[in-house]
Amino acid sequence: TKTAVALLYDEESENAYDVRLKLTKEVLTIQKQDVVCVGGSHQGRNAPSSPSSPIAKDPRYEKRWLDTLSVPLSMARISRYKAGAEKLRWNAFEVLALDGVSSGVLRFYTAQDGADWLRAVSANIRELTLQNMKMANKCCSPSDQVVHMGWVNEKLQGADSSQTFRPKFLALKGPSFYVFSTPPVSTFDWVRAERTYHLCEVLFKVHKFWLAEDCWLQANLYLGLQDFDFEDQRPYCFSVMAGHGKSHVFNVELGSELAVWEKSFQRATFMEVQRTGNVLWRFKFSQLKGSSDDGKTRVKLLFQNLDTKQIETKELEFQDLTAVLHCIHSFLAAKVASVDPGFMDSQSLATKYMYNS
Repeated sequence: TKTAVALLYDEESENAYDVRLKLTKEVLTIQKQDVVCVGGSHQGRNAPSSPSSPIAKDPRYEKRWLDTLSVPLSMARISRYKAGAEKLRWNAFEVLALDGVSSGVLRFYTAQDGADWLRAVSANIRELTLQNMKMANKCCSPSDQVVHMGWVNEKLQGADSSQTFRPKFLALKGPSFYVFSTPPVSTFDWVRAERTYHLCEVLFKVHKFWLAEDCWLQANLYLGLQDFDFEDQRPYCFSVMAGHGKSHVFNVELGSELAVWEKSFQRATFMEVQRTGNVLWRFKFSQLKGSSDDGKTRVKLLFQNLDTKQIETKELEFQDLTAVLHCIHSFLAAKVASVDPGFMDSQSLATKYMYNS
């Protein structure tokens, strides 16, 4: 059990008062201080004693921390940003349970305390999510296992949106990438996803990290990254590009979470490529030596004939060329990973973050 004193901050009135936090593996408890009677003539008596009675005692009071709110951490999410604004909460965050119960904005006295508690709560949520994944996988076939899932924030498209980001729950399961508004808690919930994409037809991309001047978490890291050119002002972002111009941009609260998503996409895509086999049309995928496209509907694939060693060109036309190119990229990435797994790690921005943190 982890405990600490923090401030419960009201963003509307800008008032704050001390609370005591108690963190266990499954629950975050908020305690408020109150005065309670712990002894004396008023404790457990229905009638007052005579003033001259030898057993009469003055009541005794003490300040004690009393439980006022418990936030279950299973499938809970953390927010470091003020709702409806792009303002990072200084040394503060909010924990929201699956049923909508909120811890309120918890503000810490030092940046170190805030970072420690953010990591501790995140770690407990992640451990409970892993337990939920294991339970879900017991009901799934080996080819339909959950590789990773968790909360993110999705960037809204369009300038007329009242909020620039909204919470989403993502999952990598079997051959698919799922986008949910709420976590799937039963087998039937998996068919209720807002979006479902085939893993081999999407492209995952980590965006360069950006640390604001007032970013209190990991502000002392040297990331070795320059020329930030991403339009969004939140750190720890990644995008998932699908066919027909569809694209999603997501943000997570910690750099370590970004690293996990990157590795999980690589692993899930690699597993799906292995399941589909090594043959693409009538050629082995290892025979594919190059490709080109016209940016619209046509793609050329260059294969090497195993007998003659000559290059054969196949020109194909697809309705959704982007999805096909993403599929080719998935197979190429999977082949590189199978030949040299270390190369994939060396190219990972998020993995570099973990080694520098």
